[in-house]
Amino acid sequence: MIQMTRSLRLLATTALIVAAPLAPAFAQQEARQFQFGAPADAPASFADLIEAVSPAVVSIEARSAGQAGQESDLSQVPPQFREFFERFGMGPDQQPRERRSQGSGFFISADGFVVTNNHVIEGAEDITVNLIDGRRLEAEIVGTDAATDLAVLRVMEGDAFDFVQLDRDLDVRVGDWVVAVGNPFGLGGTATTGIISATGRTVGPGQAYTDFIQTDAAINRGNSGGPMFDLNGHVIGVNSAIISPTGGNVGIGFAIPSDLAATVVDQLIEGGEVQRGYLGVEPAELTDDLKMAMGLDETLQGVLINQVLPGTPAAAAGLENGDIITEVNGETIDGARELTRRVGAFMPGDGVRFSVIRDEEAFSLTVELAERPDPGEEGAAPSVQPGQMRMFGMTLEEPSDQMRAELGLGDRGLMIVLVEPGSEAAAKGMRAGDAILEAGGRDVVTATDFREAVEDAQARDRKALLVFVASRGGQRRYAALEIETEE
Repeated sequence: MIQMTRSLRLLATTALIVAAPLAPAFAQQEARQFQFGAPADAPASFADLIEAVSPAVVSIEARSAGQAGQESDLSQVPPQFREFFERFGMGPDQQPRERRSQGSGFFISADGFVVTNNHVIEGAEDITVNLIDGRRLEAEIVGTDAATDLAVLRVMEGDAFDFVQLDRDLDVRVGDWVVAVGNPFGLGGTATTGIISATGRTVGPGQAYTDFIQTDAAINRGNSGGPMFDLNGHVIGVNSAIISPTGGNVGIGFAIPSDLAATVVDQLIEGGEVQRGYLGVEPAELTDDLKMAMGLDETLQGVLINQVLPGTPAAAAGLENGDIITEVNGETIDGARELTRRVGAFMPGDGVRFSVIRDEEAFSLTVELAERPDPGEEGAAPSVQPGQMRMFGMTLEEPSDQMRAELGLGDRGLMIVLVEPGSEAAAKGMRAGDAILEAGGRDVVTATDFREAVEDAQARDRKALLVFVASRGGQRRYAALEIETEE
């Protein structure tokens, strides 16, 4: 920033020197220095706002009993090295150990409903809500939604509570002022200010339903679940995540937009869970090379269907592998993640119109969505279909001869139909549409070949199965799947 300022000053000085000899010819013009005052609506202080909203903001303490042998940091150590660490007493804990977490939250009603993050209270047996006036009140879980990392609690004791409102008609711009209030590092009520740095951010593969608000207001550990306010005192976001190489604030924090949060919170209060529409396809990005190969306009926006899952609403409505979805209820769709989010915003039973391109012909069809079987990605399947097998959190099936030829697999390979979020396969980078060519050093052609390779590795006391994978983009690589996580 200093270097940029000096450069600008240097350029301005140079411009004046060069312009000096020409001054007589342009004597009627005077040099001007552009100055910008503070915006008329910029606050002289945030004190009144913070004082008004702070009574509605709470710190949260969650406690849960640990389990013997619970997962430790060694879960990220490759299996071939884990034995060394365990030999020196660095393995999973053998004694139950209490787990405590701290976070933030805020009242959204006078009768004690509190919004926070799911990860703050996940697995908690006892939850305590600490108010700004010093009261410590017990709270119970009303409902949680891991897909958006939101949770609703309720404090049953106490009088009417001060509360704030979620902005249900969110209209924010990059550069708008924001104020974050929360409980960083367990310090208690803390306020920080900044601006909206970006909107529509994607944070991590597991957040398919959230386009985050990014801010440079200081967000740290313990701020999770706390509110982000605009200058009118409306909650425009629920602080949820940070990006930091150090673990502390580096000016990149993320909040769940309030309009999405309001929709989720309403469902949690009403029924304790969130229902989302389910289509039943495995979507893929419509890249430029795919457009070229399919003879499509390079400006076309849409999503390619890699796989229509059997027994799903998509299959019943007549969608096929290779179809391109361009619109959902008349609104343009651009990207697999956006399709997931749009479909998930509908309720089970809703009839949704999809605009589709198949073999360069455009048409539309209506799909009656089903209830999503789990909170995973759009490709989640309700069950393993005939002819398929599931291991390591992925569903495998034998490809057709035509598909083998199209993918250049030769006479070997098992197709990955879907990968469950959070599974061993997902952790090792497996994706639907990839193919496993070898397992345990042998070619695989059938599901039986793959299962026998796993059994052989187990018999040889191997902790992981080495597989050779052909990715959708044409790359081929080896990966190790931990056998201990087999389903």
